[in-house]
Amino acid sequence: MNQENQRFDRRVLLAVTITSNFINPMMGAAVSVALPRIAIDLDLTATGQAWVTTAYLLTAAIFLVPFGKIGDMFGRKKIFLYGNIIFMLATFVCAVASSEVLLIAARLVQGFGGAMIVSTSMALVMLAFPPQERGKIIGYNVAAVYAGLAFAPIIGGLLTQYLGWRSLFTMSGIFGILISLAILFKIKAEWVEKNEDKFDYIGSILLAVSIVSLMKGFTKLPDLVHVILTLVGIIGLIAFVVYETKIKYPVLNIKLFTENSTFSYANLSALINYAATFAVTFVLSLYLQYAKGYSPRDAGAILIAQPIMMALISPIAGRLSDKKDPHILASIGMFIIVVGLFLLSFLNKSTNNYYIISSLLILGIGFGLFSSPNTNSAMSSVERKFYGIASATLGTMRSMGMMFSMAIATLASYLYVGDNKITADNLTEYLKSVQVVFIIFTVLCFIGIFTSLMGVKRKKAIVG
Repeated sequence: MNQENQRFDRRVLLAVTITSNFINPMMGAAVSVALPRIAIDLDLTATGQAWVTTAYLLTAAIFLVPFGKIGDMFGRKKIFLYGNIIFMLATFVCAVASSEVLLIAARLVQGFGGAMIVSTSMALVMLAFPPQERGKIIGYNVAAVYAGLAFAPIIGGLLTQYLGWRSLFTMSGIFGILISLAILFKIKAEWVEKNEDKFDYIGSILLAVSIVSLMKGFTKLPDLVHVILTLVGIIGLIAFVVYETKIKYPVLNIKLFTENSTFSYANLSALINYAATFAVTFVLSLYLQYAKGYSPRDAGAILIAQPIMMALISPIAGRLSDKKDPHILASIGMFIIVVGLFLLSFLNKSTNNYYIISSLLILGIGFGLFSSPNTNSAMSSVERKFYGIASATLGTMRSMGMMFSMAIATLASYLYVGDNKITADNLTEYLKSVQVVFIIFTVLCFIGIFTSLMGVKRKKAIVG
């Protein structure tokens, strides 16, 4: 491939990954705004509403690492393309779903496609661009995610209110068609490592069963059956780690963690950060509509504050991470997030909107400052042959964090409201669960400050 075509491929690849990273989170966040309307149409309980969000995260977490390995073995662009096609088809099924079961099933398939997209997109841009530009390019892609989140409340609120919640999925599916066509006809290059690795089916299955058990059990503690499921999940993950250290071709190279402290702490920080922040939009969307009585459109107008700041800050943070220690930047971001979460722990029915918006702006600044540097740190600390699995591992930490975040929110709601719909009769109990959720999130992010700082001044691995 000559230099001119290479530059062209880079531009198209960047446009495709940015668009994909914009559309997917936008739809996910927009669904949170639409959940009360979906609950009316499909008769969802509070737990059912949570599973509409969690279903996607569950399959994404299960398949991220396997598809990272498959992408390294058979081609990252190929897996990225197939993932977009599957995601698009599942999205159209969501648009016509007539029951809770069908909607959640389609969301599970969306997560399967999403795992293929997330596990390869960051690896693709890392391979296509030179090292001195990677922080900037990562910043653009992270900014696209946050821009999607920023527009989601407004777009989701408007579409839900005027065209119905099904229009959210229809719009996302149309963009999926355009993205798939661009990849298929405009990106001819492929990025694959020459190796003789064999795929680790046993490890992949063990990881999947462990994650499902852990997340299914955690959402309804302290019921005995769910305590057992949680323990099975924890034991399964331990067994997975042990098994991966003993086989020749592991689906997840444990040495990436044991011999690379930079990679380890960046992934741990990502896990903690997303566990403490992802459910913020979900919790606040329900709070604004049930406790404050706002329409989806008005709730979206308030929720837009956080992702707008994320989108503005993350490209700047990405460029800074090419020049400054990314761990310092990420740690400062984590501290700012702690402040925002602590402020939200005082929410009640009469909380002023300016207070909520100010807290969200603080959260947005902190998260924007954390994510790009942390991602750059993790990806730049491994050799190129591990880019796919590194991208997938980081994505798994994000998805696991997101699931834990939703599980915390779901568990708190379950303990205070039970498996019932949120109504005026149990609103006081629900508001108590909201306060508990934000207190837990604050403590988690406070711990995350120190895990992020652990990587400061540590030597990075040589990048191939």
